[in-house]
Amino acid sequence: MVDRILTGFGGLADKDKDDFYSLANEVFADVIRRYDRSQPFDAFLYSCLCNHIKTEMTRRNREKRRADRMSVSLDAPVGGEGHMTVADIIADEFMIEREVFEKKEEGYSRRVRCYLCRLSKLQREMLRLDMDGYQPKEIKEILHLSQKQYADSYAAIHSYRNVSVLL
Repeated sequence: MVDRILTGFGGLADKDKDDFYSLANEVFADVIRRYDRSQPFDAFLYSCLCNHIKTEMTRRNREKRRADRMSVSLDAPVGGEGHMTVADIIADEFMIEREVFEKKEEGYSRRVRCYLCRLSKLQREMLRLDMDGYQPKEIKEILHLSQKQYADSYAAIHSYRNVSVLL
């Protein structure tokens, strides 16, 4: 009976099904206690199971939405000046800038050339200025960029789609 109800929802993992089977056991015990013989037992059990399973699904979905609202983008600005993002303050050994410009004398590897080809001229120039030690505010002034243009280009430079060729 539980499997028939859960089939309508789909996409449940086995561990989720185990949770619903446990819930069904609790409902079954409650139904036996409350059954008044005014309708067939199977119909009463089925309606109670449906109601409890739908309520549990709603509760789980609500929790997921709550967690989604609490998530923060890595590109979210941090601090009052707005030129640092959450990603900037996360400790990490990998630096795109170092990977791209560290081996200047030796020439670029195929991966670095592929990465640079994915960037626009503006994004490559931003990357170069960043490696030369310019602060975001200075880069925006030199290249005459708005905060949005800078943020969009910065996001593209660090996007997984572009960086993935370096990994």
